[in-house]
Amino acid sequence: MTANESRILRLQKERALSKADWVALISTHTPEEQAFAAKLARETAERRFGKNVYFRGIVEYSNICKNDCYYCGIRKSNLCVSRYRLTEEEILESCREGYAIGYRTFVLQGGEDGWWTDDKMVPLVKRIRTEFPDCTITLSLGERSEESYRALYEAGADRYLLRHETATPEHYRLLHPDMRLETRMDCLRSLRRIGYQTGAGMMVGTPGQTAEHLAADMLFLSEFKPEMVGIGPFLPHKDTPFRDEAPGSAEMTLFLLALTRLMLPDALIPATTALGTLQGDGRKNGVLHGCNVVMPNLSPMAVRKKYMLYNEKAGIGLTARESLDLLTRQMEEIGYTVLRSRGDFQRRDDI
Repeated sequence: MTANESRILRLQKERALSKADWVALISTHTPEEQAFAAKLARETAERRFGKNVYFRGIVEYSNICKNDCYYCGIRKSNLCVSRYRLTEEEILESCREGYAIGYRTFVLQGGEDGWWTDDKMVPLVKRIRTEFPDCTITLSLGERSEESYRALYEAGADRYLLRHETATPEHYRLLHPDMRLETRMDCLRSLRRIGYQTGAGMMVGTPGQTAEHLAADMLFLSEFKPEMVGIGPFLPHKDTPFRDEAPGSAEMTLFLLALTRLMLPDALIPATTALGTLQGDGRKNGVLHGCNVVMPNLSPMAVRKKYMLYNEKAGIGLTARESLDLLTRQMEEIGYTVLRSRGDFQRRDDI
């Protein structure tokens, strides 16, 4: 048995590693050791969830954003973007379309659009909760005050996605010129205190990223224990300062997904659209590395091409039904079933 295989087994048993072990594992693992981790992660996910995958419908409600993150295609300084903001009725109609074909989780995701104050977003969440009482409402609205998060939670939101992106302050500043990591971490702690099922996570392969940075990310995830973990590769966008940077590695992304499953066996972990964009079979490979969520798009077709966080985003030309049918076929090809249910987080001690 190799030293890295021993680390992987220890992670499965103890659900934590030292920073030195994380750095060694990330920087020195072989393809054979990655395959070993994937096998254990797949077995862990199957014991916990069976050969089942949950799906969530994303509604991209706005591509207007006050932030200027160097990697993001909808950053405020990108003058090439055709900006849009869905109306409340357009958002509700997207949810209705999804509900009719089996979606039971709706994810409202967008830029940090200051127009969507609590006076507008709270009534929207209440309307979704009233019209779809058997569904989960997930929000991905960025950084807000604890009072705002609480008001949205009390209106009926269940989950909140807020990737930390990188747990190293100097690396965070390199990616986000007008933001602070401590603010992001404060938001995550607020969400946890309020009672949300909370999602964190990071990009893999961003400019300047090192094994030490990724080790810090994994240490943060092991300590914070989010209910959801989003890990996807960095993909450049043609109209950003990082336009000429190389994309992140699919293999490293998959390896970290497998290690995350071993560390957080109960977590809801999506095989992301970014991974599917980088690698044709990326979402299938994500499931085979321990993922248990896929997230098709419910946004109106008219705005799909306007919400481009990176180049050549997969699936933007497919309707909600076509996206779900495609993902269902992809999962069936590897022996998995797409479940039409809420897919809530449940912590278990017997895995």
